[in-house]
Amino acid sequence: MNNITANYGKSYLPTQGLLVYRQASNSHHGHVQAFDVDPVSGHPINFHPLTEQESRQLAKILTVEKEKKKGFLRLNGLLPENVLYLDVDQGRVMWYTPPQQRNLYFIESLTIPNGMAPLPPLVWLASKNYLFLFALLSAEKPTIDTPLYYAPFFNTNKQGGVCMGTVSVGIRQSSTLNEFMAAWEESFFNSYFSHLFDEHQPVQGNIIQLWQRLIDQHTDFPLDVLVTSPFTLKQLTGYTDGNN
Repeated sequence: MNNITANYGKSYLPTQGLLVYRQASNSHHGHVQAFDVDPVSGHPINFHPLTEQESRQLAKILTVEKEKKKGFLRLNGLLPENVLYLDVDQGRVMWYTPPQQRNLYFIESLTIPNGMAPLPPLVWLASKNYLFLFALLSAEKPTIDTPLYYAPFFNTNKQGGVCMGTVSVGIRQSSTLNEFMAAWEESFFNSYFSHLFDEHQPVQGNIIQLWQRLIDQHTDFPLDVLVTSPFTLKQLTGYTDGNN
């Protein structure tokens, strides 16, 4: 998908480094030296034993990073009813959304106007780095053996993976579970649909004509156009990366 906002990350420059020395005959004995980094050449300078102040600064940084990791995908209350699978260690979440109306965006060359459109029930599987998306025939909460259908959108592939292009989803290391799911949904629906991926046809019939017909129509999504995928929820939990 095309990025619709300018997303720039913070810049970090190396200023200091650490060297750990150990005795060749005893790995449990050693000492730590610190050094500064020359801002012009980038070369290490001013080697010196780690000071007490530098030790406190390092401990503070490590504590903050540890707390961030502990906070990732934490719950604010009860587990949301739409969550199907949660793996905090791997940083993965699977959830579903019921039929809904969402505002969709399309690049001009598709000749599809932007606007509100009906959507089928959807199943989402995401980590910080990838998103898989599938559709359901029923609005009821799916079970482990529920068959999945391809999500009826552009920018998806035969494995259900979503090509997000240069879009920055904005998942933080401290994102709660609710923040994580909301960030993925907002990033997906606020980006522009642009192309079919690897000749994958996610619906029966002409996908352009389908969305031209559905935009600004306050009707249910026509489930008969969905295409069966070879996956179930059980198989989806085995996905470990977002290779498209």
